[in-house]
Amino acid sequence: MNSFDVIKSVRLTEKGSTQSDRLSQYTVVTDRRANKVQIRQAVQELFKVKVLSVNTQNIIGKARRQRTAQAGKEADWKKAIVTLKKGDKIQLT
Repeated sequence: MNSFDVIKSVRLTEKGSTQSDRLSQYTVVTDRRANKVQIRQAVQELFKVKVLSVNTQNIIGKARRQRTAQAGKEADWKKAIVTLKKGDKIQLT
């Protein structure tokens, strides 16, 4: 997998913006098959920053039902919280 396959997007949330300001941590949506080493290399290559640590979490999709008798399900996805070196930032615009 190349870096663009590993990193799908950066999540912009209120909690995430607080983490980025205070702790230099960013939340990234990644491919479910990617491991921590691949995520670290992809973030360093794409954003030109130094990654100190990567914490991952597999998120299970919620069950949903919209005006039908049959239940549906949101997709499962993987979240990575990436801690950067002090002073490094990812431009989110």
